[in-house]
Amino acid sequence: MDLLYFAWVRERIGTGAEQRDPPEAVRNVADLIDWLATLSPGHAEAMREPERLRAAIDQKFVPLDTLLGDAREVAIFPPVTGG
Repeated sequence: MDLLYFAWVRERIGTGAEQRDPPEAVRNVADLIDWLATLSPGHAEAMREPERLRAAIDQKFVPLDTLLGDAREVAIFPPVTGG
């Protein structure tokens, strides 16, 4: 699965993209965030407050309880402001 990170999430992890294969127990975006938090200190810092994160699966905004299914790409980012 391709993972994309934006803004301060990217800064804390130290990369804007990575390829990961989450374990089968990771079923939805919230599970993915919890699992990512275990990968490194940067991941842990970025995922520390999941309620502050937003996600997109295959370029569609989704709530964190959305099942990953056959997702090819998951993006994780802070709330987006328009203007």
